[in-house]
Parts: sequence; structure tokens; C-alpha cells
Amino acid sequence: MKKSVLTRYRVMAYVTAVMLLVLCTCMIFKYGFDKGEDITLVVSQIHGVLYIVYLVFAFDLGSKAKWPLGKLAWVLLSGTIPTAAFFVERKISHELEGKVVDGSPVVAKA
Repeated sequence: MKKSVLTRYRVMAYVTAVMLLVLCTCMIFKYGFDKGEDITLVVSQIHGVLYIVYLVFAFDLGSKAKWPLGKLAWVLLSGTIPTAAFFVERKISHELEGKVVDGSPVVAKA
């Protein structure tokens, strides 16, 4: 599998996890202090779009890594649990380290 597939997944895992934490903070302000209703709407929509992109990249990675359905479901759902995507991304990156190949061409020696 190419390194770019794993890199795309890693970037989206971090972005999705950070946006979910921002969304949780906005929800606390919205429902706890009656402040920031407009920003909560914007952040929730941004997180929703980014989560869809995360799903596409995670599914692409899972199909290329030939994960079982249970593992793929856990990786896909980790974008909905605050801070889970950070831990799942780290575990997946270490797990797939040996399977990733660099995209540069190999020069044969004569």
C-alpha cells in the first residue's frame, strides 16, 4: 500500500478529532451557558463534512489493508468519540508501518 493512503487517513483522523473537540466545547457553551449558538451550528456542519471525508479515507485504507469488518467499523466510528481518533490513529499507524511502501521508483543495480 502507498504511503499517501496512510498519510491521508492520518491527517483526516487528526483534523476530525480536533474538530470534534471544538464541537464539544461549543456544545458546552451553547447548552451550559446559553452562548454561541451560531458558532455551534457552523462548527457542527464543518465537522460533519470533515467526518464524511474521514470516512472515505478510512474506508479506502481499510479496504487496501484488508481489515475485517469489525476493525473497519471501529476505525470508522472513532471519528464520533471525542479523543478516540487520536488513539486509534496511533495504533493503526504503528500496525501498518511495515506494510507501507514508498512511492519512489526503485533503481536496479547491474
